Amino acid sequence: MVEMIRKSSTDEIVNHLILAGSCILLMLTGFGFLFHVDAIGSVFGGFNTMKTVHNWLGIAFALSLLYSLHHYLIESLEYDADDLQWFKVAGGYLSHKVKVPPMGKYNPGQKLYYLAVVAFGFAIIISGIGLWFFQDNRTVMLLSHIIHNVSFVVLVIAVPVHMYLGTLANPGTLQIMVNGMMPLKDARKKHPKWIKAIGKM
Repeated sequence: MVEMIRKSSTDEIVNHLILAGSCILLMLTGFGFLFHVDAIGSVFGGFNTMKTVHNWLGIAFALSLLYSLHHYLIESLEYDADDLQWFKVAGGYLSHKVKVPPMGKYNPGQKLYYLAVVAFGFAIIISGIGLWFFQDNRTVMLLSHIIHNVSFVVLVIAVPVHMYLGTLANPGTLQIMVNGMMPLKDARKKHPKWIKAIGKM
């Protein structure tokens, strides 16, 4: 029997699903607004209804992103020499011949991705509040539209890449997002510093 270890807690999994689900739906509805795609609007019963759905999805996304901070923020701000070396070899994604340095619970690519989601996520949230509540203020509306659209473009590129790296590019990773568990032998190989820190070596 394969010995397993828990990498993600139940509340991490649930919150990740809420964050991912709301983000994807927000990108879909946002795309519909940006390019006025009637087919997308009709799915939600028209653009007026879609606007209401989009706004409330934004609230779910904001609360979920806030909640995620206590799971990932501190570790995402910590880097060491091994992390710098990981960047030099591109995490081994471009070549299996390079030696990837030992990693902690998360690699620096995951850390930077999370920080980008936090930065552009809060930018899109704040600008969304401007678009929702300050429609009579032309300056706020103009700045909000610019920030909202730039943040949208960044996230619409970053999120699919993250989804690919978290599934097809790394077999077994999807299991962690479903039940929080991964084989201990894989954890020792991919996250030796984390395993050593929790005394499972």
